[in-house]
Amino acid sequence: MKKKQLIIGVAWLLIVSSSPSSVLSGDIIHQDDVAPKRPGCENNFVLVKVPTWVNGVEDIEYVGVGARFGLTLESKEKHANNTRIIIADPPDFCSMPKKKLNGEVVVVHRGNCSFTTKSNVAENAGATAILIINNRTELFKMVCEANETDVEIGIPAVMLPQDAGASLESLINMNTNVSVQLYSPRRPLVDVAEVFLWLMAVGTILCASYWSARSAREAAIEHEKLLKDASDESVEIEGIGSSGVVDINMMSAVLFVVVASCFLVMLYKLMSYWFIEVLVVLFCIGGVEGLQTCLVALLSCFRWFENSAQSFVKLPFFGAVSHLTLAVSPFCIAFAVIWAVFRHVSFAWIGQDILGIALIITVLQIVRIPNLKVGTVLLSCAFLYDIFWVFVSKWWFDESVMIVVARGDKSGEDGIPMLLKIPRLFDPWGGYSIIGFGDIILPGLLVVFSLRYDMLAKKKIQEGYFLWAMIAYGLGLLVTYVALNLMDGHGQPALLYIVPFTLGTFLTLGQQRGDLKTLWTRGEPERLCPHTQLQPSQ
Repeated sequence: MKKKQLIIGVAWLLIVSSSPSSVLSGDIIHQDDVAPKRPGCENNFVLVKVPTWVNGVEDIEYVGVGARFGLTLESKEKHANNTRIIIADPPDFCSMPKKKLNGEVVVVHRGNCSFTTKSNVAENAGATAILIINNRTELFKMVCEANETDVEIGIPAVMLPQDAGASLESLINMNTNVSVQLYSPRRPLVDVAEVFLWLMAVGTILCASYWSARSAREAAIEHEKLLKDASDESVEIEGIGSSGVVDINMMSAVLFVVVASCFLVMLYKLMSYWFIEVLVVLFCIGGVEGLQTCLVALLSCFRWFENSAQSFVKLPFFGAVSHLTLAVSPFCIAFAVIWAVFRHVSFAWIGQDILGIALIITVLQIVRIPNLKVGTVLLSCAFLYDIFWVFVSKWWFDESVMIVVARGDKSGEDGIPMLLKIPRLFDPWGGYSIIGFGDIILPGLLVVFSLRYDMLAKKKIQEGYFLWAMIAYGLGLLVTYVALNLMDGHGQPALLYIVPFTLGTFLTLGQQRGDLKTLWTRGEPERLCPHTQLQPSQ
């Protein structure tokens, strides 16, 4: 039992710090409704690749954002011109330079005048494009001011973040010839990474559901057998077979939001390299326990491992541990350690996903919601939690707390480990499609509950709740990725779409079939005591 408590404790710490479904890319900050499109100022905001060449040798590539105004950029690298760049004089380019330009790309600083003024000066001075360096590290959407009329600009305008601009100026100052290309490759409408991530999330819940339902059914059969064989004095046997699971109660469901919010703010405020290292250690502990539990359960299905799975040895702290568990533990520990050491290599996401899936399946097998009332409260709280920390938190912190934590900003790391992620294989901007553990575990608890109820009620697949709950989850996650693509890769709170689909489907079906009262309170069908004999009607 101590081992299961360890898994649960680590898992909940990881859940509360997990993130919404998201694609990693640069932040672009500006309220679009403040500056709506109008003639001459109607470009779409696009990310721009800015590769550099130093004395003819390709060097660093930067990423900027195109302005609402100006000439649109080429989408293919082969069509983009390689053009020499110079530093503006004056640096803000709010007035005409002393020397006429000769088709160069000019690098200017933000401030002292509007973006369109700088761009008009650059065009009139003979520049072929303008790179405006922001005064902060993020990307800012450059728009036209409401009272501006001279917005018909014939050169591209691109903003670079402050750190990229400083690096670019340093290159120019140190070298005689620095040139750039400006182009904006289009993202694919759907990347294969999103398809595989969807399959991973749905498949994880599917496996966990059948494992949990099978365990519940075996426990119920064992319980009935014990009741049938028991004497009249020992009929009141309760909880047989349930010692291996932990039921969430109403208080836990409500406290989840409070604890999760506090932990998320702590992550946001204390985000650093050492803090990420602590999370990596916690993730490895949970991953080892999850992988070990899954492997033991899988190997126990084979005859060769039956004896080792059923023979135990007593260990301090862990209690009785099977010989099979002892045999697989070194492999699981080695797997997690190797991942932790080499987690920065390009293929490390495979190990992270294996550990993550094993942990999620194990948690869904151990933790359960006892009835639909607790499930409704838990998912409703998680629904509000996700929306608040992705969207509403921007009003207090000037940025999305959840997205910042997910990316691992200010930590020097490539995001927190409590995610399933797959690289975007056909996206020219690269990055990962990711989904947080909470977006699988929390709705997964409801889906697992549905199959457990169906099996105990002996319902056929089409007459039960599991099939529809599974379809609802899949559709909710699918809508999440549609919204993600419509929002140009900005992080989306997956539970905003998943909870209405899954919980709404469950509540509606329960009401229509007349099972809602039983689902809401008991959470399992009523079963007659084997000692009760039904009397035939006279």
